[in-house]
Amino acid sequence: MNTDYRKPLPEAGLDYYDTREAVNSIEVGAYEKLPYTSRVLAENLVRKCDPAMLSDSLKQLIYRKRDLDFPWFPSRVVCHDILGQTALVDLAGLRDAIAEKGGDPSKVNPVVPTQLIVDHSLAVEHAGFEEDAFDKNRAIEDRRNDDRFHFINWTKTAFKNVDVIGPGNGIMHQINLEKMSPVIHARDGVAFPDTLVGTDSHTPHVDALGVIAVGVGGLEAESVMLGRASYMRLPDIIGVELTGKPQPGITATDIVLALTEFLRKEKVVSSYLEFYGEGASALTIGDRATISNMTPEYGATAAMFYIDEQTIDYLKLTGREDKQVELVEQYAKLTGLWADDLETAEYERVLKFDLSSVGRNMAGPSNPHARLATSDLAVRGITGSVEHDNGQMPDGAVIIAAITSCTNTSNPRNVIAAGLLARNANAKGLIRQPWVKTSLAPGSKAVKLYLEEAGLLTELEKLGFGIVAFACTTCNGMSGALNPKIQEEIVKRDLYATAVLSGNRNFDGRIHPYAKQAFLASPPLVVAYAIAGTIRFDIEKDVLGTDADGNPVTLKDIWPSDEEIDAIVKSAVKPEQFRQVYEPMFDLKVDYGKDLNPLYNWRPKSTYIRRPPYWEGALAAERTMKGMRPLAILGDNITTDHLSPSNAIMASSAAGEYLSKMGVPEEDYNSYATHRGDHLTAQRATLANPKLFNEMVQEDGKVVQGSLARIEPQGKVVRMWEAIENYMNRKQPLIIVAGADYGQGSSRDWAAKGVRLAGVEVIVAEGFERIHRTNLIGMGVLPLEFHEGITRKTLGLDGTETYDVQGDVSPGATLTLVIHRTNGETDKVDVKCRLDTAEEVSIYSAGGVLQRFAQDFLESENA
Repeated sequence: MNTDYRKPLPEAGLDYYDTREAVNSIEVGAYEKLPYTSRVLAENLVRKCDPAMLSDSLKQLIYRKRDLDFPWFPSRVVCHDILGQTALVDLAGLRDAIAEKGGDPSKVNPVVPTQLIVDHSLAVEHAGFEEDAFDKNRAIEDRRNDDRFHFINWTKTAFKNVDVIGPGNGIMHQINLEKMSPVIHARDGVAFPDTLVGTDSHTPHVDALGVIAVGVGGLEAESVMLGRASYMRLPDIIGVELTGKPQPGITATDIVLALTEFLRKEKVVSSYLEFYGEGASALTIGDRATISNMTPEYGATAAMFYIDEQTIDYLKLTGREDKQVELVEQYAKLTGLWADDLETAEYERVLKFDLSSVGRNMAGPSNPHARLATSDLAVRGITGSVEHDNGQMPDGAVIIAAITSCTNTSNPRNVIAAGLLARNANAKGLIRQPWVKTSLAPGSKAVKLYLEEAGLLTELEKLGFGIVAFACTTCNGMSGALNPKIQEEIVKRDLYATAVLSGNRNFDGRIHPYAKQAFLASPPLVVAYAIAGTIRFDIEKDVLGTDADGNPVTLKDIWPSDEEIDAIVKSAVKPEQFRQVYEPMFDLKVDYGKDLNPLYNWRPKSTYIRRPPYWEGALAAERTMKGMRPLAILGDNITTDHLSPSNAIMASSAAGEYLSKMGVPEEDYNSYATHRGDHLTAQRATLANPKLFNEMVQEDGKVVQGSLARIEPQGKVVRMWEAIENYMNRKQPLIIVAGADYGQGSSRDWAAKGVRLAGVEVIVAEGFERIHRTNLIGMGVLPLEFHEGITRKTLGLDGTETYDVQGDVSPGATLTLVIHRTNGETDKVDVKCRLDTAEEVSIYSAGGVLQRFAQDFLESENA
């Protein structure tokens, strides 16, 4: 640790690192020109970087250079239970491997404080209109996840530096925003900015507080947990000036959907965005968090806001201690992280967005960046006849309407708006359509308290929006089963059924197997669509129903005013509510290691938790990158949902058949996501999405949709898992060829683990999503990128070929992809090695993150 710039923080009883002095010692006045992100990264370097690297690393920030890697040491790792549990299963397996080599397994612990929140395990089996839905759903969650929760409870005392928040308490991002982030740490006598990585792509939610929080895959998180620096090149840091103010009746959801479309078009992929300007200053932290939460939807890495009075007001509102709030303000103003001190910041690129230009919006029917103005529904062909006979569901029936996700339920204005609209609808005599499965799943228990305080929870309950969970539900594909009669009608009539939710993801096949498409909308719009009952409805103009006097009621008749929303927020949302929720939740008293074996006692019949195989069999063998056959040839925008879906397991799937053989009843198959601690179940999810288009499988010149593959050289079309089993038995090395933006979506390590266990050694694509690329490297899979203008189509690839890769891997190196065709011809194509840093080469060369750590650990033990 450097001490040259360590100084007392006046009147705080703490020290801090004077980053301004360190930067300005290299170039006078340079600190004042740095963007907010660079100032925080610079502090991290001054405090943590090897002194021999410090000057060169700071120059990368000062001169906006991108020719050297520099280290970043996040202060925390935050995990939800799916990837967090999977990461800890990997560490438990690593302990076994270390013990077998003669090392001390108890020494294998996270070095960086790690917080695990169980929030991804609950399915909405009981809807919001059912009595005691919350308790019933929680009981099912506990029963289905007994093996998982047994393991998670073991980790509380087995591993140092791990805190666990159990199920039923909220969503990790919302808890992070409302409680866990101190914004400024006071640790070991030093004050410094909070920074973190999280095992979910929506980790930037807390960027709204001025905290650099980046979503990573589970494998990269494991590397950070174990004390390895996260190396980076200086990212593109883009200033986004927000001007104007929102029109009346416009929610933060409307704003973020418009911003998502705008920023996608401006190509901000992998960038760090910094929002500023008069428009940004006027946004509440709730509004800012809605914008930051959807960072991955517009393709960025982070979406930062400066620390200002809104930050301080929010910390007070959410019950932070006075001393902590004072520290945040003092530190930010002293070190140039306060908004007023950023007026001199310079950006290489600036974008402008006028908040007053935003109208009421949705997104759909398949992508979160596909904005759909509600005023344009008819023009876009969404609306249609709403006639339905004999109580049958109409075309475009909304079968799921869910107020869900931290994106919106961490914003009191959005939730209160939904409650007020429900109150107004009830007063007019409007009702939920009977085929709509409604639910309210807030990301925090504080939401329930302030809705009760405002007298609005009962109004939501009358329309079917009772609280079903405090967890990530519909947005994560955990919508639960439909009423069997409704499901039967959908199948029998082949209905175009849809979902409307206040979440952040609506990819095809994600929300529910029987919802053919899904639309994102603000919480009050979700309530309105539950009343309408169909997406074939002009929500701005069509009649929702009639009042007691027979007068038609439309959306404008029940939409609450901004003034009423703000008045209710001011009177009903109180600091004591957050203290009441979080003080007992975080009263964590753990006796590490007491009477506990450092090795986990694996349950042999578990389909949830199994000792991982990453030091055995094919994964321990050399990767030859010769004679590889393609498992799949894929198009553009392949998401991690395609590569390893997270939603409910169907009985007809390979995973469903396996669970049946293991004696699991169908009603307890649960989701793919919950089984990721058991590789035998999880690997059967590989490319198992029924919406997949594998270009190797065609009929009459058209690609067939489905989880299908073609075994070569036989040319036999089979289910994807059967092809994988065939190739695994043959020990056949594999390759995947793909188009642009490969690996979009959730930070899902099993999207990389699954293909590696199948025998895939190389992915060659036109481009990679950031998190997925690092996950591939963490599993020892080599990502290669076609040069501009070269694609699977220009090369005429059909899947009958075999492939070799030639050349020595190094950051950004040009390697040769050798294509052997069945007619005896051979093509050689230059491709770019997407190992971008020396650290990534080190991890890949060892075979992956865990193998790298095991080698280093054993070397240090034997030194």
